Amino acid sequence: MASIEDTVRRYFAIVADLSSTTADLHAVVDPAARFREMPNPISPNGAVRGVAESTEGFLAGKRRLSRQRIEIDEILIAPPDRAAVRSTWYGRIGDVDVVAHMAGFLRVRNGRIIEHTTYDCYEPFTLGT
Repeated sequence: MASIEDTVRRYFAIVADLSSTTADLHAVVDPAARFREMPNPISPNGAVRGVAESTEGFLAGKRRLSRQRIEIDEILIAPPDRAAVRSTWYGRIGDVDVVAHMAGFLRVRNGRIIEHTTYDCYEPFTLGT
């Protein structure tokens, strides 16, 4: 079975890859997973989502973004099942480059993500109307 760090890195790579599929995502996410997004400019009220809603967001991002990448700066492992990830997300929406500095807290069970809470701090940006 993959280590916690390997699972987390694979998950972030799938999320960042605009050519990845829902099958790729579901291979690394537990069917009972919960995703909590703290309030930010993209999701002003924050959100708690299950796999179905998160998959919809995964696909919506692929439609809206012309490119994106995630650079992982640091992963701290807290056995038996937790990881803290400091990363930076870079995306392009229309003709606007967007950057978010992220802190993610994840739990892994049986080689799959079971929980992900993210704090996304966006650099200032303005989207056209």
